[in-house]
Amino acid sequence: MNVSREFAISLDNQDPLKHFREEFYVPDNQIYFDGNSLGLLSKRSEKAVHTLLESWKKYAIDGWTSAEYPWFYLSEEIGRQFAPLVGAKPNELINTGSTTTNLHQLVASFYKPQGKRTKILADELNFPSDIYALRSQLQLKGLSPDEHLIQVKSSDGHTLKTEDIINAMTDEIALIVLPSVLYRSGQLLELDTITKAANERGIVIGFDLCHSIGSIPHELSHWGVDFAFWCTYKHLNGGPGSVAGLYVNEKHLGREPGLAGWFSSHKAKQFDLENILPPALTAGAYQIGTPHVLSLAPLIGSLEIFSEAGIHAIREKSLRMTDFLIDLIEVELEDFQFQIASPIAHHARGGHLYLTHEYAASICKALKTEGVIPDFRSPNGIRLAPVALYNTYEEIYRAVHIIKRIMIEEHYKKFQNKRGVIA
Repeated sequence: MNVSREFAISLDNQDPLKHFREEFYVPDNQIYFDGNSLGLLSKRSEKAVHTLLESWKKYAIDGWTSAEYPWFYLSEEIGRQFAPLVGAKPNELINTGSTTTNLHQLVASFYKPQGKRTKILADELNFPSDIYALRSQLQLKGLSPDEHLIQVKSSDGHTLKTEDIINAMTDEIALIVLPSVLYRSGQLLELDTITKAANERGIVIGFDLCHSIGSIPHELSHWGVDFAFWCTYKHLNGGPGSVAGLYVNEKHLGREPGLAGWFSSHKAKQFDLENILPPALTAGAYQIGTPHVLSLAPLIGSLEIFSEAGIHAIREKSLRMTDFLIDLIEVELEDFQFQIASPIAHHARGGHLYLTHEYAASICKALKTEGVIPDFRSPNGIRLAPVALYNTYEEIYRAVHIIKRIMIEEHYKKFQNKRGVIA
């Protein structure tokens, strides 16, 4: 394996996506490897925000229909642009809400406990917010979360086995909600195999795509996934608090959502102001309230970039980058007790790498003082996310050598080994 700086530079020179780095505001004197928590601002997103602000100033109330990007249809228009990223039809998508709000909406719509089918299947490694929402939905149905929420166990504390997930699909399961990529280890689940097993058993299944959308391709409609939901501020670079998205399989469209609101309406009938909801015939029915227009704006610019780069090219580069990162870690950090907890195989790895170390929190703090921005995850994890659109191979080389120097000089021992307020 070649882990030299010269090799890294040669990879950058040959990179067909390298020009996209110029689209982003990359912090000076920093190596930003936290794009799986918050992506960087692009110049196109910045321009789109100014455009939407100008439309408010220029058109006032008429911006709903007369602006360059009419606000009334903006959630639907942006939603359609997710189609190539998730492998869905335009009518199956809507840009709305937040991740957890959308999960509540989808569970309220698709969780129909009947007879012995009363349980929800999740996993013990999922992001806690999803689990909070599932427990809440069970309580709203008058059911005990301790009895009715089944969480697939991990055999190693980092990954899930497909066979364990499928074996848990008993005739008591009414709904399945799983992450596509585990937020700590970065494991990419076998979404097609898991979905097929759920479909064969007549169980509704949905996925949290927060750590995969914008980083890996999906084929949600082809696989037969019932629903999915995601945030847009990580790999999609939509900015803090940017509006989330959801997918509902075409076979479920045309019905009333579990949580209805004004923007659940059929667009042509919304201002008839009827007391009985005429639901939209698209995934737009799963909206609840008025679109957050100014928080939608950055996605206009961001999704243009994804359309030009192509999700398959992004995935190819992402895998090459994490391959190079793995090689460097194995060669340069072998004496410092780091463990790679992410899967090595391409088919099982998402867009970030997860290292464990006894002093992970201290090491992350030391790295920040050296201009490397990682992401600590309790209890002992360091996430590193080289993002295909704006990171370089040479940055990966430098980051690993900075980690090595921090360990040799024991610089990390100057810091408390516990997380900050935001980790």
